[in-house]
Amino acid sequence: MPNAHSVVAIKPQRIEVPATDELPHNPRLPALLYPRVFVTARSDEARATAIEETFHANGWTGGWRDTVYDYSHYHSTAHEVLGCFRGSARLQLGGDGGPELTFSAGDVLLLPAGTPHRRLDASDDFCVVGCYSEGRAYDMLREGREGLAAAESRIAALPLPRKDPVYGASVPIGG
Repeated sequence: MPNAHSVVAIKPQRIEVPATDELPHNPRLPALLYPRVFVTARSDEARATAIEETFHANGWTGGWRDTVYDYSHYHSTAHEVLGCFRGSARLQLGGDGGPELTFSAGDVLLLPAGTPHRRLDASDDFCVVGCYSEGRAYDMLREGREGLAAAESRIAALPLPRKDPVYGASVPIGG
């Protein structure tokens, strides 16, 4: 169960991310944006801690704090969740021409395995917490046809996350 004092109950927004000739997508899960679910924290550090504690309580571990890379990349061996605890950025999913979104302090973004993502621009203070479902080891793959078929096979074989990273078992993955 998430930290009740730090999470606002909001239904996540589904973001469909199409595949391209050189980038995959997840055939079973959309990306999910949870806007402003961590807005009650009194400081950036308190928000980062609340995000980490909530993710960890729901089985999303192996975390880090940093920014989002400015090039399209994806993971074929793990589902990823990002929680913005400071600043804001404009992100793009799925490569050139893919959906763009504004990602701000308090927002969470669930990126199923195979979802390409990159930072287009950001405030100077932009920072996120990143974690992986069940603490799975993640790979770092970039655009290109070489290895794409093998990556798509790993993505298709990866089990669904056991719990929603924000709400736990109370909200099914997929919104």
